[in-house]
Amino acid sequence: WTLTNAGRTYLLNGTMDLDTDLFKVALFLSTSDIGAGSTTYAGVSNEVAEAFGYTTGGEPAAGGTALELSGTTTVKVTESTPWSWTASGGDITAKYAVLYEVGGNVLAYCQLDSLGADVTATDGNTLTITPHADGIFTLA
Repeated sequence: WTLTNAGRTYLLNGTMDLDTDLFKVALFLSTSDIGAGSTTYAGVSNEVAEAFGYTTGGEPAAGGTALELSGTTTVKVTESTPWSWTASGGDITAKYAVLYEVGGNVLAYCQLDSLGADVTATDGNTLTITPHADGIFTLA
């Protein structure tokens, strides 16, 4: 996961509160403009269309509760519930996942494939994003 520039600022100035605010993860196409300069979910182009098992806006993080934090000097931000979408009636294809505050501010994003390729869940299969056991990111 890569924090956006604004996401870093939102954490520092209190706009985002990781252990009380609600977050979602949405999927975006290879043609999306998501990047370090992204600020709001509404400002990011080319989300996966609502169809075939994907709902615009994505899935809630932490099952609809706040993200999990652990540590003191170094704080690990974790998510124990994988995000998943089951393709039904067609394929779901995406390149990026975007973690954003339900209020609309983008915190972070990642490529779904380490080589930068699109990832496709074919009809009847599930696209699952399982957060790493070491956390989504660490603040030190």
